[in-house]
Amino acid sequence: MNAAKFEHWFQAMLPKLDNASYHSRRQEKIPVTSWKKIDIQEWLSSKQISYEVKETKVQLLKKVKDVKIQYQSYVVDELAKAVGVEVLRLPYHCELNPIELVWADVKGYVARKNTTFKMADVKKLLQEALGNISAEKWQNCISHVKKEESKLARLDDNVDKTVDSFVINVTGETSSESSYCDTEESDSDF
Repeated sequence: MNAAKFEHWFQAMLPKLDNASYHSRRQEKIPVTSWKKIDIQEWLSSKQISYEVKETKVQLLKKVKDVKIQYQSYVVDELAKAVGVEVLRLPYHCELNPIELVWADVKGYVARKNTTFKMADVKKLLQEALGNISAEKWQNCISHVKKEESKLARLDDNVDKTVDSFVINVTGETSSESSYCDTEESDSDF
């Protein structure tokens, strides 16, 4: 045994998980719109979050939204944390995951070469396919994903600019006139 062999073994031992539902089970369920109002209230109470009984379901869900990040833990993450390991999760969208490109190549290789459809042969082909993934191939997949990420960021910027510049003026008033009218109306309510 030497450091290089140990590090190779350790790298191979580390689990690589995608975002499948069984890898991403939450420690506890967080209220959503399909929940009954009473259940949302009970959840808020269990977290010592105050609310008024007369608050609507929408108002209660707003309170949930404000704090839910504190309660969104995964079972697997907590198991790992108990032994001092932090789980890093892949981006949700497959086009932003280099491993998806590698996995597509591996599956394609196995599909092309598999003539017997026996599990032992499929396992051998899988190992061959994984052995064919070079550092250069992996780097190319990473570069491709970075280009996709940049393309999506530019697209997102363009959407923001388009939406920001698209103003519908239904009343024919300017925004300052509209604000003045809104102020007058709200003052007259008192």
